[in-house]
Amino acid sequence: MAGQTVTRAQLSEAVYQEVGLSRNESAQLVETVLNEIAEALARGEMVKVSSFGSFAVRKKGRRIGRNPKTGKEVPINPRRVLVFRASHVLKDQINTTLSKADSGTTVA
Repeated sequence: MAGQTVTRAQLSEAVYQEVGLSRNESAQLVETVLNEIAEALARGEMVKVSSFGSFAVRKKGRRIGRNPKTGKEVPINPRRVLVFRASHVLKDQINTTLSKADSGTTVA
């Protein structure tokens, strides 16, 4: 299931088309929103976007892993990881779109 990647430029163009800001203002708006999200996550705050989902940072402790190539045990240092949880609205939208795409296919 290979899809295309949505870029910052495409997001800026969508804002330009929908909102009517200039292209430069649209690009600045997208950058400002993404920077604010990134800074909030770096501070350890949760970011919730209504009808889209929530982003959070979780702490993972130190653990022992295994190098799959050699089988040797290797320590994995503590780290913070970014997690995303989609809202039910987004999940429903994705599944509705998937259902519409599947209904157009025929089974032989």
